[in-house]
Amino acid sequence: MNREKVQIFDTTLRDGEQVPGCKLDTNQKLVIANRLDEMGVDIIEAGFPVSSPGDFLSVSEICKIVKNATVCGLTRAVENDIDVAAAALKHAVRPRIHTGIGTSDSHIIHKLQTTREDVIARAKHAVAHAKSYVEDVEFYAEDAGRTENAFLARVCEEVIKSGATVLNIPDTTGYCLPEEYGAKIKYLKENVKGIENVILSCHCHNDLGMATANSIAGAVNGARQIECTINGIGERAGNTALEEVVMIFKQHPYLNLYTDIDSKQLNEMSRLVSESMGMIVQPNKAIVGANAFAHSSGIHQDGVIKNRATYEIMDPLDVGVNESSIILTARSGRAALAYRAKKVGYELTKVQLDIVYVEFLKFADIKKEVLDEDIHQIIEASKITVY
Repeated sequence: MNREKVQIFDTTLRDGEQVPGCKLDTNQKLVIANRLDEMGVDIIEAGFPVSSPGDFLSVSEICKIVKNATVCGLTRAVENDIDVAAAALKHAVRPRIHTGIGTSDSHIIHKLQTTREDVIARAKHAVAHAKSYVEDVEFYAEDAGRTENAFLARVCEEVIKSGATVLNIPDTTGYCLPEEYGAKIKYLKENVKGIENVILSCHCHNDLGMATANSIAGAVNGARQIECTINGIGERAGNTALEEVVMIFKQHPYLNLYTDIDSKQLNEMSRLVSESMGMIVQPNKAIVGANAFAHSSGIHQDGVIKNRATYEIMDPLDVGVNESSIILTARSGRAALAYRAKKVGYELTKVQLDIVYVEFLKFADIKKEVLDEDIHQIIEASKITVY
């Protein structure tokens, strides 16, 4: 089978910035946007232009520096939102307006307080209005994850007629199971007239910890764009993590799906976003967490030292990490101690290692982690002669 590309739509600067306390200034956004462009992101959702003068300015300035990616501005299905977004995007080499409306009964009845027919009419009008400004119009069916499939298909069919080029099928509340979300994408592929002329997009939230799994299920079933953020930041529990999507496709080539992301930039990109937003990345975060390539269990350490593939499915270099970490703790074995001792200049014989290991365990029981400088102290306490 031929491999097919999945476009990466990064919304770090829009959905990611909606996290409380993560406000970025325009200069910070420009730095991140430039790095996203260099990394190979296909679409950068730069902001929600009508939301504030600052957001309008940021989107406008980002358009001036991005050379390769499409730059996208978010709107509601409101004419003024779309007018303002079009003005903000006027300097973009490849502009996209992202407009939409809630389609689940929950949104229609409780939030919009209207009818299904009115939602379809408003959706069509918004897409047509956006189309008068730009060729590339993405429509989002908010809360599509909880929208009845037959009605969702009707909405999609109508906005395609109005000129939509991308259909965003968000699991806005992070409620779907992967098989449910995948089945929803498959249903749309099979039941929407004109679907072959547009790109289906996944925008999944992580409320139940399934954002990435749902996005992958969507891609397997025919979606060819995934909306994600660096480090998985975003509303509430966050969004699909860009780094996870990229490496899943890379590590599972039988899916015949790929992205154009330069994965070697992932670690550095993660740090840039974390530092800019003041959002610490949890140590056990997949791909980019501090512990993602760290080993402290003696059994694991012994395996990794003998052959990295025993406990690592990725080469750290592929994501921009120089090497795996062998962390010395009370759970570490002789192999790990010998490995780290050699790193700081001690070539221990088996007999010497047995002696040093006894002192090491005493030290490790007191300290959570034994550092390189501690090894010198342990060797000295062992009273052995090392050449």
